[in-house]
Amino acid sequence: MAEFRIRQAAAEDARILADMLVEAANWNALRARPRVAVLEDPKVLRYVAGWKRPGDFGCVAEDAHGAPVGACWARLFPADEPGSGFVAVGVPELTLGVNTQWRAQGVGRALLQELGRLAAGSGVNRLSLSVERANFAQRLYVSEGYITVESRATADTMVRAVR
Repeated sequence: MAEFRIRQAAAEDARILADMLVEAANWNALRARPRVAVLEDPKVLRYVAGWKRPGDFGCVAEDAHGAPVGACWARLFPADEPGSGFVAVGVPELTLGVNTQWRAQGVGRALLQELGRLAAGSGVNRLSLSVERANFAQRLYVSEGYITVESRATADTMVRAVR
């Protein structure tokens, strides 16, 4: 397994999170879109726009040379502008993105677990997410204790208690 380390995400990591948001959006190589096309979509961009707002928290995985290879972060959305995985006011919605060449090497799991620790440490009770059912990451979420609370045509909203 390749060597990586995880650190907390800082305000200056907005570009890294945007890169990992593109990775997350392009999980299906057959439907991959250029970075600019992903980030011009306001429904996608809102997951990183204005990072780091009050209530935002996350972590970044870096390779042995300090290059970012993945990130996982959480953001609160209001009820009148919910995210895709919105379940309730006060429940942060997470995003997880890992570079293609680093997938299936433990990076996503390590990031997800660290985000859970950060959430619990900051007083958050639950985390939510939205994942397309065809996305292999759904198996990771299930193995980490996320349960489906809503199913839509192609995606599920999942939640996990962190405390």
